[in-house]
Amino acid sequence: MGLVPGEIREIEIAIADRIYIQVANWHLYLGDAGLANQLAIECKANLDQGSEVAARKALESVQVKLGGGNTQLPLARLIPPGQIFDLEEILDPYSR
Repeated sequence: MGLVPGEIREIEIAIADRIYIQVANWHLYLGDAGLANQLAIECKANLDQGSEVAARKALESVQVKLGGGNTQLPLARLIPPGQIFDLEEILDPYSR
């Protein structure tokens, strides 16, 4: 599947206010963290493999800089497990 700008924007908007990073009891939504677009692009690039694979690959691909860039972690390590299911749900209509 090619990268269609309109679909990427739709996915980004859906991700921005629904998927979050959890630190202790705080939720930082990906739109506020500036990570929704990057995650949407990575998800769209892998949608031909299905929503589950696309979500997991994208979450591993997106690197989040911590401490001014001294440390980087994959986004998959910063979101709660239930959020992976939510991301798959967001991507499902685009993987058909």
